[in-house]
Formats: sequence, structure tokens, C-alpha cells
Amino acid sequence: MHEYSIVQSLLDQCEEHAKVNNAKKITKVVLKIGILSGIEIDLLQTAFDTFKEETICHEANLIINLQKIVVECNECNETSTLEKHEFLCPKCNSNNLIVVDGEDMFLMSLELE
Repeated sequence: MHEYSIVQSLLDQCEEHAKVNNAKKITKVVLKIGILSGIEIDLLQTAFDTFKEETICHEANLIINLQKIVVECNECNETSTLEKHEFLCPKCNSNNLIVVDGEDMFLMSLELE
């Protein structure tokens, strides 16, 4: 259940951004979460809805954009988005790949008032 600590850190970041921008409230929080991040989206949403109540995000909607796996092939230098969890280059079929996106979570934007 590391989603609770992730949400606490997210809410702390939101508070900091609001303070720097003299905002009274946050109405939207947009995240990009990679499908390899290990984050359970439903648990994250539940934790956000639970813990936002006493914060500047109490009226905020959480928007989650899932990021597919993006790889770069070390054999043919092709950058591809994988549609399945098959770690093979779609162009040359090599498994000599580097994941370049889809493993992390990023705070993409906030709507402040």
C-alpha cells in the first residue's frame, strides 16, 4: 500500500506549488503514470480522495493519464511504443531494449485558483 505515501508526497507538492503561486485552492491535479510503475491506480485514486479533504486539494479532481511502455532498441536504434508486454523490438525483433518511458509517475499539471 505504498499508494498512501505517494499521495502524501503528491499533496505536499501541491501545497508547495499553491504557496509559491499564491493560490487559494487547487481544482485539478494531472498525473502521468507508467504502466510499469507498480502503482495501483484504483488504490491511488481512493487514497487521494481520502487524504485530500483537509488540504488545498479538497475540491480537486485527480486526472490520471496512463503511459504505455516506450523502448529504444540498441540494435536498430528504433524508438517504439509497445502494445503488449513483449519486450521485443517491433522493427527488428531484438530483445536488446532500453525502457525510455512507462516506468515512472510525474505530476504534469495543476489548475490553481
